[in-house]
Amino acid sequence: MSEIEFGDFLKVDIRVGTILRAEPYPEARNPSYKLYVDFGPEIGERKTAAQLTVHYTLEELVGKQVAAVINFPAKQIGKFMSEILVLGFPDENGGVVLVEPNRKVADGGRLF
Repeated sequence: MSEIEFGDFLKVDIRVGTILRAEPYPEARNPSYKLYVDFGPEIGERKTAAQLTVHYTLEELVGKQVAAVINFPAKQIGKFMSEILVLGFPDENGGVVLVEPNRKVADGGRLF
């Protein structure tokens, strides 16, 4: 993997937000949920589809704070327009484990 400059890192806008709603997304090619995430008053609500069905139920996602890239262009995922990329790491079987703060922080806070 090649090294990047600090300025390259700063181009990626990673923010924290709270999941307001999580819905099934049965039309997705891979098992997924639709997420609606609040990034505070400055950024507002954004939506995405995420393959989180292995480790998370719809009910436990609501109210969870997550990290997401908010400055990618919107991407069509099936019939759904994804506006952000929620971040996670793969477990030993490839299931997604979300990146989340270990303490409550203000929605919209930028990773540094």
